[in-house]
Amino acid sequence: MEKIADIQGTYLTRFSRGIPFRRIIRRETVPIMIIAFALSCTLLVLKAYRQNATLTQYEPSLSVLTQQHTVDTEDSWYAKTSSALYKETALVDQAAVSDKAATENYIEVLGNDYKPKPASMPSWLPSAGPGTAKTSLTNESQAILANNHQVSQYTQEPNTNSLLILTPIKNNAKHLGRYFALLDKLKYPRNQTSLAFLVSDSTDRTQQMLIESKKWYQETAPPELRFQRFDIYRQDFFYALPRKQRHLREKQQERRIMMARARNYLWTRALRDEQWVLWIDGDLEYYPPNIVNDLMAYDKDVIVPNCLVRRRNVRGRWKHSVYDRNAWQETPQSLEMISKLKESDFLVEGYKTLKTYRRYLDRFPKNETVVPLDGVGGTFTLVKSHVHRSGVGFPAWLFQHQVETEGFAKLAKAHGYGVYGLPFYYIRHVTD
Repeated sequence: MEKIADIQGTYLTRFSRGIPFRRIIRRETVPIMIIAFALSCTLLVLKAYRQNATLTQYEPSLSVLTQQHTVDTEDSWYAKTSSALYKETALVDQAAVSDKAATENYIEVLGNDYKPKPASMPSWLPSAGPGTAKTSLTNESQAILANNHQVSQYTQEPNTNSLLILTPIKNNAKHLGRYFALLDKLKYPRNQTSLAFLVSDSTDRTQQMLIESKKWYQETAPPELRFQRFDIYRQDFFYALPRKQRHLREKQQERRIMMARARNYLWTRALRDEQWVLWIDGDLEYYPPNIVNDLMAYDKDVIVPNCLVRRRNVRGRWKHSVYDRNAWQETPQSLEMISKLKESDFLVEGYKTLKTYRRYLDRFPKNETVVPLDGVGGTFTLVKSHVHRSGVGFPAWLFQHQVETEGFAKLAKAHGYGVYGLPFYYIRHVTD
């Protein structure tokens, strides 16, 4: 025991005097330490390999899921961690919605980002130079030409006299009853008429009422009252503006830009093979039952009636005045005023603080029943579908100092299309 104590004392003394660490390690322990280090490295490599394999295994299913457009139900939050997710979530493929699915009561949610992979140009594609010689068809070219008959269903000519009625809508529940009552009086074949709505930022029963209306018209109503299509879309812009403030001048540019975005979402999604597109406000009070046939008879690219509003004057009597002052014709005075504006200046009608010198539909003589216009509104606007298909939408940016419907008219005229109005063909808007 005394020898053992002497040995321990010797080692402690050497350690306290700063003996190097390499002297403490004995030669017999070196192989064991090397083996332990090698085993540790091997385990780390295996662990990293297994993690990479696991990520690779799940990556395809995740990429497929993110390319789908999902409409979550109320309980889908609780189903995310179980297989019930696929039961609680309705996957809607915008590129292949079947005819059967089109009759079901779902609302397609727009606005999902989709980034297609860039495709390289085929190596066999001949150059487009003026002196390009004729080339013989390769096997790839022949295969494409042989399948051209399958493309006809996507590039067919518009269905003659077919009509697509489009209405962007927000918190409009109290006016929907009148909206459909006016549609029911419309003298136009139902089998040639389709409906499409875009609901945005609504907090009332608008969406639910549209779903119920679709179910009644397409399933319960007599066949002669059923529409060719009845589609409902939802796209929220998270733009809150009280109804009483919607006509304030300082709110007009941002409000009209949001309306332009809504209209563009709607027509780009809903338009198929229809020949005519009719934009109708959700809160009109009256229009003649034969108005669609009457407007089509003029055979114009874009045409609008004169939208009035009925208000009481100071004596308590009803008086009609122009409601839609977005329908106007430029004058020499207005063009001179525009020439002095900056590119960033926004013009809006109907405000005493901003005089634009334009000619509204109530300023034409009786003998001018159809007049060319430079701006239109969206209360009741009939458009030939080829105008939209050629790329004329509703500018959400300033185009010649205008946005939305007035910008649409300016853009249509810049493309060479005719824009017209009927000063003495009246419809009526509800009183705000």
